[in-house]
Amino acid sequence: MTEARARPGIELSPGALTAAGVGSLALGAAASWSDLLLVVGGRVVPGWGVSAVLFVLALVLWRSFVRAGRRGEAVLLSVVRPGWLRPTTVLLIVAAVSGIAWGALDDLISDARYYVLRPTGPGGCTAVVRETSFLVIGDGEAYAVGRTGLALGEAGSWVVDDGYRPVAAGTYELDWERDGGLLVISGSGTDPVVRGGMTDIDCGW
Repeated sequence: MTEARARPGIELSPGALTAAGVGSLALGAAASWSDLLLVVGGRVVPGWGVSAVLFVLALVLWRSFVRAGRRGEAVLLSVVRPGWLRPTTVLLIVAAVSGIAWGALDDLISDARYYVLRPTGPGGCTAVVRETSFLVIGDGEAYAVGRTGLALGEAGSWVVDDGYRPVAAGTYELDWERDGGLLVISGSGTDPVVRGGMTDIDCGW
């Protein structure tokens, strides 16, 4: 007769939890102040949204670290010096929270709208547009999103008079070739494009 033995759970070490938590904060802070965006299931997650997810992940990891410490399985002083950890962590938290708040407020004030354009290009390359309207100016940015669903920065931008939104109004053309795409933005008869308007969509094949 054999005895059944419970398999011990796999637990992360204090060093791994700390590194993952600080790393998530660092990525979240960087994402909140960058021009990146993520497309998941046909929906666009702006940079500040990606940062918010990373920030929550960092808090979860930090909570796990604290619980481990209370059980006597980890001691913070044995991992890093408090003098190094506290100022760095506080700085990253401030940077991440400020970036998230600024990004969300900017989207709210400018009434930002995101569009995933169809059709897609070769290799699944996708053009994504962010349009905003504030006072009498309409702004737009285009992003090239590859298979990963991530765009690390804008591919091009434009400005339209009187807050006009060309993509929302359908006054644009997107043409694909084997080596990339071309997005051409057009204004209306009374609201012309005053800057930009042609953007190469290149996912870096």
